[in-house]
Amino acid sequence: MTGVTLEKVVKRYGDVQVIHGVDLKIDDGEFCVFVGPSGCGKSTLLRMIAGLEETTEGAMRIGARDVTRIDPSERGVAMVFQTYALYPHMTVAENMGFGLKMTGHPKAETAAKVAEAARILKLEPLLERKPKALSGGQRQRVAIGRAIVRGPEVFLFDEPLSNLDAELRVEMRVEIARLHREIGATMIYVTHDQVEAMTLADKIVVLRAGRIEQVGQPLDLYNDPDNRFVAGFIGSPAMNFVAGIAEAGAVSVPGLGTVATSVDLPARGAEVTVGLRPQHLKIVDGATHRVELTEALGGVSYVHLSAPSGEKLIVERHDQVSLEPGAMVGLSFDAVDAMLFDKDGLRLR
Repeated sequence: MTGVTLEKVVKRYGDVQVIHGVDLKIDDGEFCVFVGPSGCGKSTLLRMIAGLEETTEGAMRIGARDVTRIDPSERGVAMVFQTYALYPHMTVAENMGFGLKMTGHPKAETAAKVAEAARILKLEPLLERKPKALSGGQRQRVAIGRAIVRGPEVFLFDEPLSNLDAELRVEMRVEIARLHREIGATMIYVTHDQVEAMTLADKIVVLRAGRIEQVGQPLDLYNDPDNRFVAGFIGSPAMNFVAGIAEAGAVSVPGLGTVATSVDLPARGAEVTVGLRPQHLKIVDGATHRVELTEALGGVSYVHLSAPSGEKLIVERHDQVSLEPGAMVGLSFDAVDAMLFDKDGLRLR
């Protein structure tokens, strides 16, 4: 297996540039997830690696090979799409082995590779079924099996779980993670779901408007984001943001008090954004924030609040106390848990 390297990669459609000079190195055997909001360029970047979209500028390497201008069939990649794209008149075994059949592989070799993929994906009992007799999760496993039998250097996944219900999504996340552990291949996975990114990735690439905002391990991005966008995108529920005013060695936040800090702050009186994870806020006696809703989920509850300035906050609690809408409460937190951002959204460190 081999890694993938992108060097100043650019994609344009006519005069419209959608990928802006991306530099990225994905190591051999790594599970890398592209994550970001709709329209950020993550699927376009994946399709460029696959060769399904032409690279306008820059270079792309798979292992030591420059594949920038190489046809998709010669790149050594296999792609799993959001839609299963199975042939309805073929059995599971025939669907999985069709690509090898078309490239002239011997029947015995094809059968052996299909059997091995079926073992890995636990599809042996389903090999003679046709797609209409399969569940959504089983069809997606067949689509993954079709990629496995090709023995690619790199697996590419384009939002493969989007069409599944919530329970199946969790099940398939576990299956894909197990698959990566078993075969050890380099995998690049696109999703807009940051929970998928956090649970699957060795490395997360956060994209916005065709640019990389930050690259790192899941918990590194969660604990040490470079900017407000990454801080708000990684984590569920999302980080709370409240406006504050810089003072001498502190930030004043209406309704929350003063955040003492040793970071370099802008000039006194400048606007600063304070970020707090829901689990870092504590409800205390007081009347500064209005309760809008309590989501009581059993082991955890999420209390939605309105701040005096109108900002919306979420507090995570590990009890079953439900606060009534309209109730007034106070909030507290430890200053060490607060993250500070300047007016441009960059992290103050």
